[in-house]
Amino acid sequence: MSDVQTDVQRFLDRLAERNASRGPEPTWIAARRQAGAARFEAMGFPHRRVEAWKYTDVRAIARGDFTLSDDASFSPATAAALTLPLEAHRLTFVDGVFAAALSQLDDLPKGVSLLPLSQALDENHEAVGGPLGRLTGVEFSPFAALNTAFMEEGAVLRLAPGTVVEKPIILQFLSRANAAPVMSHPRILVEAGARSQATVIEHHVGEPEAANFTNLVEEILLERGAILTHYKLQEAPLADLHVASIHVEQGRDSRFTSFNLNLGGGLVRNDLITELNGQGAEAHFNGLFYGQGRQHVDNHTLANHNAPHTISNENYKGILDDRAHGVFNGKVVVKRDSQKIEGYQSNANLLLSDRAEIDAKPELEIYADDVKCSHGTTTGQLDEEAIYALRTRGIDEQTARGLLTLAFAGEVMEQVDLDAVAERVELAVAGKLPERFNLAGLVETAAALTDTSGE
Repeated sequence: MSDVQTDVQRFLDRLAERNASRGPEPTWIAARRQAGAARFEAMGFPHRRVEAWKYTDVRAIARGDFTLSDDASFSPATAAALTLPLEAHRLTFVDGVFAAALSQLDDLPKGVSLLPLSQALDENHEAVGGPLGRLTGVEFSPFAALNTAFMEEGAVLRLAPGTVVEKPIILQFLSRANAAPVMSHPRILVEAGARSQATVIEHHVGEPEAANFTNLVEEILLERGAILTHYKLQEAPLADLHVASIHVEQGRDSRFTSFNLNLGGGLVRNDLITELNGQGAEAHFNGLFYGQGRQHVDNHTLANHNAPHTISNENYKGILDDRAHGVFNGKVVVKRDSQKIEGYQSNANLLLSDRAEIDAKPELEIYADDVKCSHGTTTGQLDEEAIYALRTRGIDEQTARGLLTLAFAGEVMEQVDLDAVAERVELAVAGKLPERFNLAGLVETAAALTDTSGE
């Protein structure tokens, strides 16, 4: 048996062990598990000869010997330190296992249903089974197939038509430092009814010594006029492995705003896709990825304009230090007869080290003629003159570099409305700064100082 077959078989053996320990479950769930396992076995783990995985080597995952956890225990003090300090509705998972003691679900407003997937399936599995897998099936990728095969826990969020949720809804995933590495395959389903509004924060974080594998699939369905702001704050431990697919379906006049903020994880792959299916639908993708050491962060995005009069706007920033490697592949597809659309895409990258690398590939695929589309990517380094100008004003070099690095991220961070999220990003990117400051003014100030110093 080849090494590749051995890697695949190891995961299938874990699945067989898990299936043997399960109780009875609905036929459709068993059938989907079987379909996921069969598809994963047929595809195997992706390799770098596959175009979509050209720059990302997943052997660290394929060769890992991961177990599955049934333990949701976690130090309350450690959890409190890792948790975002926000008044929020919260579902918490530890290594993929629902942690009721670390969740806050007591004051959900009328029109909101937020349940762990296991409970939602127990209470009404037929209602969950219809939309689950509609957007991300087993054909999407080997990891989606693997998630389907192991699918047992996650979150189901439903918003009734017209519901406006004032507090953020946090889906918190904690990674624990275990004696042996574990894997989890969370499944998230969000159904936002017509004209509903909410903010969802997906937060991945853990104990510094954790070294686990998370393989997440998330499906978001927005009905007419629904407005959803989605934060993905990924600050997993540096030895964690993280693969995620987020697939969105947008109805008429819906608005989806994504903040994809990647700070942690040793190997990270994100796929973010939206289907703009109704006229007036808008999608706004804001991304920031920060890598240091030997981190590898791969972001693939896709906006499918399937209907006329739709808008997509994407702005991704990459900051890479040491020997970190970043990948950005953003694609906008305008289908035939999808006239009067706007599709904008921008990617800018900052390399803080001569050994850091970025592979960027923005793409447009247009089959209509009455459109406004643009794309572009740039890569550069910090302006040494601006650093010098700040230092002449009494700012030490480390702080000056931190300020300018954060200023580079400012175009994305200015859109973040939650201080607790922004502070996590600022601390990771720039370190502890002397005081809060106006990001919008940093670039202008540094430029003005540079101009003055050059006179």
